[in-house]
Amino acid sequence: MRQNSLLATLLGLVMWAIMSALMVSCNGSNDSDDSDSSSETGISSDTGGDLPNENESDSEGTTSTESTSDIADTNDTEDVTDTATGTTSDSDSGDGSDGETDSGKDTDSNADTSDITGSETDSGVDSDTATDNDTNADSETAGKMEGALLGLYYGDDSIDQTSKKIGRQLPVHLTYYDFTDDWTGSITKNDVAKGRIPLVNWEVFNASLDDIIDGEYDSMLAKRAEAARKLNADFFLDFGAEMNGDWSPWGGAQNGKSADKYLAAYRHIHDAFDGVDNIIWLWCPNVTDEPRTDWNATMNYYPGDDYVDWTCVDGYNWGTAGGGGWQSFKDVFKNIYPKLADKQKPIMIGEMASAEGGGDKASFIENIVPTLQKDFPLIKSLVWFDINKETDWRISSSAQSEAAFIEMAAHPYMNPDIESTSLKDGW
Repeated sequence: MRQNSLLATLLGLVMWAIMSALMVSCNGSNDSDDSDSSSETGISSDTGGDLPNENESDSEGTTSTESTSDIADTNDTEDVTDTATGTTSDSDSGDGSDGETDSGKDTDSNADTSDITGSETDSGVDSDTATDNDTNADSETAGKMEGALLGLYYGDDSIDQTSKKIGRQLPVHLTYYDFTDDWTGSITKNDVAKGRIPLVNWEVFNASLDDIIDGEYDSMLAKRAEAARKLNADFFLDFGAEMNGDWSPWGGAQNGKSADKYLAAYRHIHDAFDGVDNIIWLWCPNVTDEPRTDWNATMNYYPGDDYVDWTCVDGYNWGTAGGGGWQSFKDVFKNIYPKLADKQKPIMIGEMASAEGGGDKASFIENIVPTLQKDFPLIKSLVWFDINKETDWRISSSAQSEAAFIEMAAHPYMNPDIESTSLKDGW
């Protein structure tokens, strides 16, 4: 019996060992299956891997919407672009963004945060400091227009014909109106509809400064203000240009040899348009004072920073036509530029051109862009006076002149990105 008992005990131990071995083997097989299952689902244990595809589920089983949100933001930016270039736009997306052009892309949203932290630690840059520095850099460059808008007074060919000749539509269109003319009519509306920025040169031949100052035209001004607001697009308004020239009835030479009446009239008109925020107010003297006396000094006529959005100047290279001799583009504007630049506002050349006689007109045009870049960085727009008038100012006064202008119009500097730029404030 004792032997039988020992034998039974030994058999029991052997059976227990066999059963234990079988159990271990089964557990190992189950672990292997779990690993394969995880691999087949495509879920990586490293949550900081590649960004999900548009319809791919993330680790919590939710569908990623990043791609669709990016598309929506791009569409918002395009609507803002239309507004910035002077076209009417129904861009209200209803998302409360108020025209912000932030793409909404968060490139670090799916990144491995441990990698980010490690990078900051290695560089020794505090994350808050880095963010502040980036913000400051953005604020210094945000909205600033790199380059200059090119415009034209179409006194030679039509807009369509000239655009075909140049190879592009120019963004700024210069037109002239007397004081009681309605400059909010079909021409300006057509500019807006075609994506051009109107430049309204508002002269005072059929009215007097005294009557303007005394309020005789206030009812008319109120109508103009309302019509201007309804344009729903930014445009340039140049009241009483070349006031320092003795040929201008609104200038000091014809109003007591003083800038006082001009200043009072300019400010009165500006105040009549209070609240019309789509007007970009220009102040545009002649490049030289005529006559050249102290009471007629250019800056005597400056209405004040609160009344001017862009400063401006009209100037020409007369060559032998004006008796003053040939001037380069830099020569024409080098004396007045520091006076205007001192105001730290964008500058427009409201009228300019070159004669043919006395020099090389093509070379004059070829030097415009390099001179803007090097010497006149605050000049953000220039408008060519394309007409055969006092002399042949036309783009096409010669084949060489035309070719040089076409090349200038195609230059990247004369095609600035104004998609996210406010013409009034963001330059």
